[in-house]
Amino acid sequence: MIQYATKQVTVFQSALFQTTSTVISLDEHIVIVDPNWLPHEVRAIQDYVQSIRGDKELYLLFTHGDFDHIIGYRAFPDAKSIGSIGLQNHPKKDHKLHLIHDFDATYYLTRDYPIEFPELDIVISEDHQQLTLGTSTLHFYLAPGHSADGLFTIVDSLGLFVAGDYLSDFELPYIYDSAKSYKKTIEKASQIIDAHGILLLVPGHGQTTDSQAEMKRRAHLALDHLERLTNAVIAKDEALIASMEKEHAFFSPTTQESHKENVRIIRSEYSGD
Repeated sequence: MIQYATKQVTVFQSALFQTTSTVISLDEHIVIVDPNWLPHEVRAIQDYVQSIRGDKELYLLFTHGDFDHIIGYRAFPDAKSIGSIGLQNHPKKDHKLHLIHDFDATYYLTRDYPIEFPELDIVISEDHQQLTLGTSTLHFYLAPGHSADGLFTIVDSLGLFVAGDYLSDFELPYIYDSAKSYKKTIEKASQIIDAHGILLLVPGHGQTTDSQAEMKRRAHLALDHLERLTNAVIAKDEALIASMEKEHAFFSPTTQESHKENVRIIRSEYSGD
């Protein structure tokens, strides 16, 4: 379904995990971010892009390489692909493809495009790398922590910040790379909001917002949870660690496993265990 729409920015939201996909219509180009999840949802994005495309050139932008975010890659075969150096050198490409095939097989899903890991035409290897598309400039920032290959994208002409799996309105930190990097990335996000005068934030999961106060609340929410959990792990306060897993929205075996992984990574980075 379409969660948010203006003439230039349309945000689709999957029924699964509230995962977003953003279509950005610029003067001479269209940028599609993380087309996902279910086949009919990807098809809706395809149809929408076709309806507005005209003779515009297509770009696919991937915020990171988690399988739900790359699942629609080959649905746009003539698009040029953009992603981080971490995505280009992802160490578990075959595993991500296995997860997609397993997901589709489990739910008897078929797709009208092949499943492949993104091959990048444009590789982002450093902070504040820029790409000019017609009259618009995209600014990129590396965003490790959730995953090692995370990428922030800012479109200054629109005041748009595409954050990937950070700054959700409900999702607390899911750390699969580094707790220390996650903290630095959230701090970087706060600086970006101020430095670029962000007017619209799109997270990878959850609601788009045009409120800077809400953007900063989300950054504070993530940092506060991470700081308290880190302190609890360092202090070996097992009761507090256990209670904090219930702070996750949609409490479930999935969030419990993510909490355990957060604790494991924090313990390895801060306690040497």
